[in-house]
Amino acid sequence: MSEAAGTIRRLAGVAEIAICAKMMAESEPWLTLRRSLEASIRTLQDPDKEVYILEDDEEILGFVVLDLRGPFPGYLQTVCVRSGERGQGHGARLIEYAEERIFRDSPNVFMCVSTFNPDARRLYERLGYTVVGELPDYIVQGHGEILLRKTRGPWSAFGRR
Repeated sequence: MSEAAGTIRRLAGVAEIAICAKMMAESEPWLTLRRSLEASIRTLQDPDKEVYILEDDEEILGFVVLDLRGPFPGYLQTVCVRSGERGQGHGARLIEYAEERIFRDSPNVFMCVSTFNPDARRLYERLGYTVVGELPDYIVQGHGEILLRKTRGPWSAFGRR
């Protein structure tokens, strides 16, 4: 694990949803992706998702949203770190936590990174993610999403454990 401070736990309550939704809606890459506050709230309230926050001194520093269903079970949908807290290891810590959770149920972790977000892509590649492919103009015109994967092996081997 990273040396970043704080505790990671499940998101709890309307007040925390509001804080996280505002954090997401007011920062990149969600500004460029045109993610509204309302859409951010819907994502955080989705009962099919798992949301974990990183807090320190009862202040939310960041969060992750996981989707363990769908065509890519083990999808790390969102990594968000509060603007003034970036570059301190919080994103890596949240990702490592998400990986531990996902790897209990899946041999793969998937995530997307926007083509206009090279800093995030460098972080993900440093953490062992490899490019699967690019989805051009996937969310907004002129920008693609790069699908990334980190794996512990194929499903056939995972199912025999």
